[in-house]
Amino acid sequence: MSVPQLNDEQRGDEILAVFDTAFGELLAADPAAFRVKFRKMAASAFAFYRGTAGLFYHDLDAEKRGGPYLDERTSRVWIHGDLHAENFGTYMDSNGRLVFNVNDFDEAYVGPFTWDLKRFAASVALIGYAKALGDDQITELVRIYAGAYRARIHALATGAKRDEVPPFTLDTAEGPLLGALRAARSLTRFELLDSMTEIRDFERRFAPGGGSIELDAATRYKVLAAFDGYLETLPDASLARPDSYRVKDVVGRRGIGIGSAGLPSYNILLEGHSDALENDVVIYIKQAQTPAVSRHITDPAIAGYFQHEGHRTVISQRALQAHADPWLGWTELDGAGQLVAEVSPYAVDLDWSDIDDPEEIAAVVADLGRATAAMHAAADDTSGESLVPFSTERAIDAAIAADEANFSELLVSFAHDYGARARTDHQIFVDLFRNGRIPGL
Repeated sequence: MSVPQLNDEQRGDEILAVFDTAFGELLAADPAAFRVKFRKMAASAFAFYRGTAGLFYHDLDAEKRGGPYLDERTSRVWIHGDLHAENFGTYMDSNGRLVFNVNDFDEAYVGPFTWDLKRFAASVALIGYAKALGDDQITELVRIYAGAYRARIHALATGAKRDEVPPFTLDTAEGPLLGALRAARSLTRFELLDSMTEIRDFERRFAPGGGSIELDAATRYKVLAAFDGYLETLPDASLARPDSYRVKDVVGRRGIGIGSAGLPSYNILLEGHSDALENDVVIYIKQAQTPAVSRHITDPAIAGYFQHEGHRTVISQRALQAHADPWLGWTELDGAGQLVAEVSPYAVDLDWSDIDDPEEIAAVVADLGRATAAMHAAADDTSGESLVPFSTERAIDAAIAADEANFSELLVSFAHDYGARARTDHQIFVDLFRNGRIPGL
């Protein structure tokens, strides 16, 4: 990676320019939400890295015209777009099975497959540094990730059937991944409902407070109209058809997280499959955002494939995630694309806070390498979408095979270089923020 050598003042100006492009309109509309977002980003270099995918792709921009392992096909793979070590967790798939895999597809797009690998590798360097691992240990972790990815891609490309490469489930996962799945299994829909709702006049309604915003009649009408549009986007194979469910309540919410600051969203409470109050369902409608990758991929065929950002997010998730959430769909509200999905009671993110033993970290990193490969292999000519009309696993396998020896070393070098860059950028950002130099705050 070659980032221009700028002094801290120049790099600070560059960071602010990228922020303006990525966040400018949302920040102007809701500066309070961004003060919360930026304070979370200030907490650590990793938190800063999580919140700055736009800066990452700004720095990688030169590679959109080619690079090691990139050709016409491998530069046109469906990618996650924000693949870091904390974007993995559990979900209940459309077959009712708990799965551990990549989650959060807000940044998904079509681009160079190495961009996902590099973003993950740099996140490993940041986590390793925070856990006081030596550079040699970080190097080994990145090599393990690269090796696991390479082996799984090769297995899939050379004839291994998908069912011979099982997903991480309660039957197949080990270590912290199994721990996350068991934690998810212990959760219940009633607990989720109890945290968000209350019983009033013998009916369940959203509870006041806790970030919920009461809607006026006009806004409520618009949200319910958007909900009706969403129902038309659900696949026929969905196990749970929301059009047979009755809307019981609607509230607004305002995103304040690292990835959702300033994005308006709504929660809809639906009657469950019986009159019992414990099986009601909560779905969310969230304004989808422009993915950072898309600002650096200029192919009009890719941009033109999607109706809007909500459509892009859903189509990408369905392509990248086998047996996706049956509630996953899209709609429009006030002319903006919206993502719609269930607020799942079974979602548990991978928690790195207690994963400290180097051997355990290595085992987790290897599993995540295999999960990354399975994701890249899923979104191709067998996904039902025509945007990537070839076998991605065979294209990636051939590209790596052409220079096998240097594949892991490319990721190792990038991880160390960009990890150091992100740590320096974090300090520059903190100084900009605390000294009031971020416009609009």
